[in-house]
Amino acid sequence: MTEINSGGRSSKAYDVVIFGASGFTGKYVIREALKFLNAPNSPLKSLALAGRSPSRLSEALTWASAPNPPPQIPLLTADTSDGESLARLASQARIILDCVGPFRLYGQPVVAACVDSGCDYLDICGEPDFMERMEASYHDTAVENGSLVISACGFDSVPAEIGLLFHSKQWAGPSAPNRVEAYLSLESDKRIVGNFGTYESAVLGVANADKLVELRRSRPRRARPAIPGPAPPKGSIIEHEKQLGLWALRLPSADSVVVRRTQAALTENPHGLPGVNESVEHVKKREDFWSSAKPAHFGVKLGSKSLLGLFPVITLGVFLGLLSRSRVGRWLLLKFPSFFSLGWFRKKGPSEEEVASASFKMWFVGRGYSDSSLALQGDKKPDTEVVTRVMGPEIGYLTTPIVLLQCALVLLNERDNLPKGGVYTPGIVFGPTDLEKRLQENGISFDFISKKGLSS
Repeated sequence: MTEINSGGRSSKAYDVVIFGASGFTGKYVIREALKFLNAPNSPLKSLALAGRSPSRLSEALTWASAPNPPPQIPLLTADTSDGESLARLASQARIILDCVGPFRLYGQPVVAACVDSGCDYLDICGEPDFMERMEASYHDTAVENGSLVISACGFDSVPAEIGLLFHSKQWAGPSAPNRVEAYLSLESDKRIVGNFGTYESAVLGVANADKLVELRRSRPRRARPAIPGPAPPKGSIIEHEKQLGLWALRLPSADSVVVRRTQAALTENPHGLPGVNESVEHVKKREDFWSSAKPAHFGVKLGSKSLLGLFPVITLGVFLGLLSRSRVGRWLLLKFPSFFSLGWFRKKGPSEEEVASASFKMWFVGRGYSDSSLALQGDKKPDTEVVTRVMGPEIGYLTTPIVLLQCALVLLNERDNLPKGGVYTPGIVFGPTDLEKRLQENGISFDFISKKGLSS
């Protein structure tokens, strides 16, 4: 066991190491990190890049630095198949940002190295199976060794988590939500092209869905939050949300899974998680923050201005269900992503112009009670609706690096106010911090839209 305290962390050679920095997402993460390296008031003073090929790392750094010359940043060789290289990496870093997916295939050795050394770990994973396996396998050791392991620190699932917490603030006093639906709208002047890594993760996730069910059955049942009112019906798979002007398709989203884990952790720890060396001011801030947080049933739907716009997603869902369970089917899906997704995913990835033209809006439509005591009246329907919104740039290569870097900066700046270690969701760790403010300052907005009564 390696005991890491604040002094031990500060003695590490690098504040942040970006692992998988030469990948398509990784190079955007480099570009985002360079904005904060040695900038005024930035806690990021030292940065290194890591991957299998130093020459590819150098090319990625040159791309990310343009039009300026690349800075002198260490390029470290490490491979997920080489445990010793990962151990060396973790021993030198305060935080590793893992950009090597699919995480079900490549993430576990990186987590293991970080936990063993007491290094903090953040990734951009959106794979529930991986996240829950890491919690089951490494939480206790991570607590003991002082390693924070936080997955889903990208578009999956920080906009949903912090967006839901922002939404919760709008239910003041005795009012309380029952159900919050998030409607995700992807917008672009050009064709929207998804990340192939996301596509590959989806194929493998559907293929191994039974294993996730087995994992959950093998673990103790988590606490469930007390949500006023009855559980709402699932409703139809496709709906027309007239208020937003969107056709919406219900998704089996990682965001919903992560939110449920956060709410379970909060039910078990009503005042949140205490910091390793927390200031008195932060204790009050944390307890005040979580005392005002109000849980709700949560779901995510993909929205489109036209019903036809949902057709590629529906088509892909059908193909995933039909083909992902067989080896030949998976080979076909991964060999021809553009065909099976009607052009939505491709191996090459989007051009810089396609990335720059894209953006997202995530609408949070909450329905609940003007007074939570009304929910005790058996047949009382929700009488209040609150609408909020999170907006930002393209989700995979712009929003994800922004979120990942701001999470890392919070860790560097507020480490003593955060839990000593453990495997957690972003919401339970970053909720009481200034992450929302940081995201607002870096192009991701959180807006209150409306609050109104509902006719019965």
